[in-house]
Amino acid sequence: MIGGTGMLKGFKEFILRGNVIELAVAVVIGAAFTAVINQLVVSFLNPLVRVILGGSAASGTFTIRGQVFDYGTFINALIAFALTAAAVYFLVVLPVNKINERRARGREPKPEEMGDEVRLLTEIRDALRERR
Repeated sequence: MIGGTGMLKGFKEFILRGNVIELAVAVVIGAAFTAVINQLVVSFLNPLVRVILGGSAASGTFTIRGQVFDYGTFINALIAFALTAAAVYFLVVLPVNKINERRARGREPKPEEMGDEVRLLTEIRDALRERR
């Protein structure tokens, strides 16, 4: 075994780094959140689309030279994607943006640093005021 103890120590340091643990937590939370969003789409949004479309999902195929093109399934996938993206936006992105806006209101904006030209003009202005 070449440097077995050193390899294990290095592996332990790698695993215990904050970014690796944070990434693992993000993957687990992301998978759980994906399940929630998918179920929201399946349980509520897809039935709503079926109600709007008259009780069925979009369906349809056509055939060219014996090859079946299932455009209905593609349309359903597009609708599911749009509904999933809307759910993520309205349930996660929008509320987080609002929270960040509220947090930012309490902070003082950073004063902009003057460029060399502005600084020079300010010095000229102040010098002219002193002469008067």
